[in-house]
This record gives sequence, C-alpha cells and structure tokens, in this order.
Amino acid sequence: MKFSILRLLALAFVASAFLAASQCVLAQCSNATLRGHYAFTITGQILAPPPAAGLITGVAMTEFDGKGNFTQVDHAVHNGVPPQEDWRPGSGPYHVNPDCTGTMTITQHPTIPADASPEIELYIVVGDNGNEIRTVVSSSPTVPPFAAAITSIGTKVYAFTW
Repeated sequence: MKFSILRLLALAFVASAFLAASQCVLAQCSNATLRGHYAFTITGQILAPPPAAGLITGVAMTEFDGKGNFTQVDHAVHNGVPPQEDWRPGSGPYHVNPDCTGTMTITQHPTIPADASPEIELYIVVGDNGNEIRTVVSSSPTVPPFAAAITSIGTKVYAFTW
C-alpha cells in the first residue's frame, strides 16, 4: 500500500512538472510590444575622444508608437554641467526582435545649437512584458567612433485618473 501511494505521488509530481514545462513559452516581442510612455534614468560616461569625455547622468521621457518610431525629451547633465535647454527633443526609429532584443537610434533636435549631439545607436532589451526597457549606447552611425559606457533603464508610465 505504501509503495502504491509513493508511486502515485511520484507520478503526479512528474505529470505536473511536465504540464508546467509544456505551458512555459518564451516571450514573443515585436515593435508593438513598446507602446506608450516610458520614463528613463540615464547614467554612464563618455570615455573618448577627449573633448567629449566625461560623466553623463540624466532622465528622459520617451513615447513609442508601437509601429517602430519614437519621440522623446531628455535632460542630460554632462560633467556636472546642465544643458542650456531644459528638455531637449529627439526622435528616431526602433526595432524589437521576437526574442525581445532590439535597437533604437536617437536623433536629437535641440532648439539651442550648443545642446546638439551626434545620432546615437542603442541596443535594447525589453522585459516584464513590455513594461521595462534596458539600453546600452553602442555607437553613432554618423560620427567617427567613440567610446562610451552609458546605460539606461526605462519603465512604462501609466496614467492614473481619480
């Protein structure tokens, strides 16, 4: 009798593990996974070339359209110096792969020329069912190579009504 109960429990355990494994599906992402507003925290450092080298910290509010385009405003402090423009606008394309990795390219559109920066390409990872985005600056498609260690984390912003 004991042997039968143990055997039955073991069989039930294996069956439940098999059922759980069969229901586990990897996330399927696309451009539509990113839709709405995301609040980003930016941190890092430009390492080279010397004129641009220095610490970067900032925030951004980015709106993804779910179709591969975004607009944003950012406020980035470079070497402790705030930008002349409080909120610098920017925009660009993004692409999210089925495995939730992807890229985005930011082109800044400052109204004050001193706040200009090169176009920046970022690699992204989308997590938490599209509620979080992690980025790392990769390069610039329009200027000579530079070295940077800049990352950001974005969290989806939900509008609350009372």
